[in-house]
Amino acid sequence: MQSIVFFDSGVGGLTVLKDAMRILPNESYVYYSDGENNPYGIKSSDEIKLLVTDAVKFITDAVDLKALVLACNTATSVVVHELRQNYEFPIIGMEPAVKPAAELCDKSRILVCATERTLREEKLERLISGLMIQDRITKLSLQGLVSYAESGIFYDDSVMNYLNEKFKNFEWDKYTAVVLGCTHFIYFKEQISFLIPDEVKVLDGNWGTVQRLKQLIVENKEVGATALKFYESKNPRSLNTIKPYLDYLEI
Repeated sequence: MQSIVFFDSGVGGLTVLKDAMRILPNESYVYYSDGENNPYGIKSSDEIKLLVTDAVKFITDAVDLKALVLACNTATSVVVHELRQNYEFPIIGMEPAVKPAAELCDKSRILVCATERTLREEKLERLISGLMIQDRITKLSLQGLVSYAESGIFYDDSVMNYLNEKFKNFEWDKYTAVVLGCTHFIYFKEQISFLIPDEVKVLDGNWGTVQRLKQLIVENKEVGATALKFYESKNPRSLNTIKPYLDYLEI
């Protein structure tokens, strides 16, 4: 049975995998984390491109791929175009939910939160300029949340203090939405929603990514238990390593 591979620099992509497992429950999945080289958000584009292309080469040798999901906004921004040129199987990337946020209101501002690298990439700029909403966008790096997620720290006081400090100067009455442009940030969606007004929506790109995946594959209709394997930086690992994260996402 062919497998759908989810790739991320760490555990952030598990948030997308979990949604895929709900929507496509009869597929075989492989999750590949490049945990040895995490975080990607502070690396150069050349470093990220080298790491991802090397990992994907390993994946194609080790797994019979049905599709590859780059469940990492940073990796998508840097290398998805090149990968699509080199491989024939479907490759689905992440895209910050800027368009859905813009459709909520045609005047209010949108806060786009992402890693430092994603915020600097042309892909995000093209998305924003294509929607002609440059004057409505505020960008904010929440790079620190990547480290918290990788350490499995979600509700610690240090997390809330970090978020409070990041959000303290915003005039929220001018904003319609907060876009989470990093899959690691989705672990903190509830915490972020708690700190901002109820009328400001918190959006992410997971649903759109999984729907695109569903469009591009022939869905397995044979009912059975979902199969899942886990690799970390080319090494097979026990699922016990990621089980706490998958369990957390059930909340």
